[in-house]
Amino acid sequence: MSVWIHHIETEVPERCYSQAEVGEHMLEWTVAERDKRLVRILYRNSGIETRHSVIPDWGEGFFIPTEDGSTRQPSTAERNATYTREGKKLAVDLGHKLLAAAAEFSPTDITHVVTASCTGFFNPGIDYFLCQELGLPNSTQRYHLGFMGCYAAFPALRMATQFCQANPEAVVLVMCLELCSLHLQINGSEDTILANSLFADGAGAVLISARPPQPGSDTYRIDDFDSALIPSGKEAMAWSIGDLGFDISLSSYVPKIIGAGIGEILQPLLTRNELTTQDIDRWAVHPGGKSIVDKVAKSLELSPAHVQPSRTVLRKFGNMSSTTILFVLKETLAQPAIADHEKVCAMAFGPGLTVETALLQADRGVNGKRS
Repeated sequence: MSVWIHHIETEVPERCYSQAEVGEHMLEWTVAERDKRLVRILYRNSGIETRHSVIPDWGEGFFIPTEDGSTRQPSTAERNATYTREGKKLAVDLGHKLLAAAAEFSPTDITHVVTASCTGFFNPGIDYFLCQELGLPNSTQRYHLGFMGCYAAFPALRMATQFCQANPEAVVLVMCLELCSLHLQINGSEDTILANSLFADGAGAVLISARPPQPGSDTYRIDDFDSALIPSGKEAMAWSIGDLGFDISLSSYVPKIIGAGIGEILQPLLTRNELTTQDIDRWAVHPGGKSIVDKVAKSLELSPAHVQPSRTVLRKFGNMSSTTILFVLKETLAQPAIADHEKVCAMAFGPGLTVETALLQADRGVNGKRS
């Protein structure tokens, strides 16, 4: 039985900052000259032009004045309070946007809600408020995937697919929401300096069901998923909860590790579906950073056009953790059609080092324009 992603919608906070502007702030807050040089290099070569954040003034409105006239960094509890307030609003706004775009689905059709986030915690959570504010049935089943990182959209999509395969009447709302900028820290760590240059805020949501798509619509048919670990990267990407937000380990070697292993990692997924890399029409690569896209493209011998959606999302929005791949899938589907049915390979990377992949088919409606 086939299952489809019927609609993809995205949302970002209204505050948008240029990467150059953020870089200037970071230089002001950086003390050591060696660290200043690193900041200049990272922000100049990031492939990012703009990022969105719930933080007012990207830092200046984030740090808290003290009685002696100085400032302090907010505690984890203070950051999480902002996540609770802003995350709830962003989730509900996106939920309304998704349902408004999906005329063939009513709120009462939704049977399951699956949410994913790694940048904050509160309960009742995003899933609860989506049900309450969108008018979903009280019987809606709710699931939350927490603290997974940039690859979490794939377990969420896989879970939704399994629900629809088990129950052909199921309609699943999947939402990834991340407020990464809340974990901005100034501590002189190279890993933190790198993270500060990449991460941003955003949310993405999809509707998944086994219902045949509406005539004329552009959708993704979900064909297969695969998971893999690169044990050599276990220490290269990780984080824990600290007193001043989440403490991240993010090695500059991550792109090299991913690039070296991605070809072998994809083989089980491709072989199981009797495909080779040459059979893939579109590639949806999580733009964890410019170097990650570069290394994946080089390793798989992809053309610039293959990774253009990933670079576009990175340039406009930065890395929004689990949300980012939904932005890439939306951007990919917005490209001019090259066939009625296009094979798409999507991938994302996260702590572990974990690699999640999916094989999709972009089914183009009769209204799709051919390139």
